[in-house]
Amino acid sequence: MSNKFRKLVLLALCMIVPCVGAAAQDKDEVIRVETQLVEVPVAVTTPAGEPLRGLKQSNFILYEDGKKQEIADFSTAAEPFEVALLLDTSGSTRNDLALIQRSAQYFIDNLRPGDRVAIVSFNTAQDQKSMFAVPEVLTGLTDDRKVLTSTLQRVHTSNGTPYYDALLQIVEKVFKDPPSEAFRGRRALVALTDGVDSSSAEEFDAAKEELEAKSIVSFFIRVDTRDDFESQLTGDCQSAIHFSPAQIRRYYRSISGKGGERAATFCQLGDFERLAVSKRLYEIADLQMNDLAKTSGGKVFPAADLTDARAAFKGVADEIGTKYTIGYYSSNEKHDGTYRHIKVDVVNLPKGTTVRARDGYTAPAR
Repeated sequence: MSNKFRKLVLLALCMIVPCVGAAAQDKDEVIRVETQLVEVPVAVTTPAGEPLRGLKQSNFILYEDGKKQEIADFSTAAEPFEVALLLDTSGSTRNDLALIQRSAQYFIDNLRPGDRVAIVSFNTAQDQKSMFAVPEVLTGLTDDRKVLTSTLQRVHTSNGTPYYDALLQIVEKVFKDPPSEAFRGRRALVALTDGVDSSSAEEFDAAKEELEAKSIVSFFIRVDTRDDFESQLTGDCQSAIHFSPAQIRRYYRSISGKGGERAATFCQLGDFERLAVSKRLYEIADLQMNDLAKTSGGKVFPAADLTDARAAFKGVADEIGTKYTIGYYSSNEKHDGTYRHIKVDVVNLPKGTTVRARDGYTAPAR
């Protein structure tokens, strides 16, 4: 091979190699853009239940469907959260509005500087035919404590419980836009409620799907209103508290396959069946709250009544203030819409350390 020919070959190679590298780089960027960053909020506690602070990325190992994943992003517990605070002011809580407002104020006061809060509640609207309950976003996300305090004074009561619709409002309005870098993977729902929906147009599964798609951690302060509700449920049909048609339909769907006549209206229900409906509706509410809390990495805080709400709110504020967030790009690049299971382990920590994280996520589908 002549020197001249050798020089021509080398020149051609020098021209080709950079192009190959650029093409490979562009391909990697396309893959990364099309791959979903999975965000996993994590709570880590000692055997005594105290939160462990100061952990590093190296303390965590993450698996998806049993396969170890490379951690691409890590946020410490010191970084702020965005919180949608949902206050259920319907039903038996109507007479305790001031207590709800004080408990919510206590929660806001216990958050950290930089945490942002939106307040959502229920209100009563009216058209030409009737009055009905609606969810209402009273203020968007803000860290202005004066604005939040004044907003709490505008919380109203309602004549129904559009709880599922309120969850969707939180997704569609409060968390409509993607989070900024500071809050990526650090968004939470905090709901003070008994979880018994009476008037929503949507069902729980639709709200759950949307909340999970946005990687929102769900916390519930579950207020036990059942005894008070059932004390007003029996007796004269006209004076008793009524189930809504949606609640009656939900009850019968939950016992699908069982025989017997089905009532279409509340007044067709006898006292024993009214209590059976109530029991089942509260069971459904508990199952739904526990399910969403578990799958999102959140928690349910039981409250015997609204006087216990203050302590429960303190527990939620402490939990939010000690959450870590892990982000990773799944090694499974299929866009097949399947559910992927997540497991988080910790290393180099005391024996008996407890980890709580979201259970998984649904992969995007083409």
